[in-house]
Amino acid sequence: MPNPPRNFSEFWPYYLGEHRHPFNRTLHFIGTGCALALLGYIITTRYWGLLLVGLIVGYGPAWFGHFVVENNKPASFRYPLWSFMADLKMLAFKLTGQMDAEMTRLYGSTHPPRDAQLRRGPNS
Repeated sequence: MPNPPRNFSEFWPYYLGEHRHPFNRTLHFIGTGCALALLGYIITTRYWGLLLVGLIVGYGPAWFGHFVVENNKPASFRYPLWSFMADLKMLAFKLTGQMDAEMTRLYGSTHPPRDAQLRRGPNS
């Protein structure tokens, strides 16, 4: 990324650019969804010892997606808070059927190639 993002609105397109492959996004949905479900269980049972397991459940599939599927480094290494927020936003977009449209709006395809540039214009 040439210029570091100054806010979450600038971070979001960069984040999706690091999640171009649909299988990587699926791994993120699985990890984030399972981690949220486990967090709900931890809160209701007060079994705080599972918090570390929650991190592994949440980040394990996502990091596999980055290192193996995308061949890039997770954005959470440089931008942990914004990455967490973007994980939740991406999950919400998936659950509401908006994810493919968002990828197409920003990169012109639901599975844009690595060199696809961020689209600029009135709809981006």
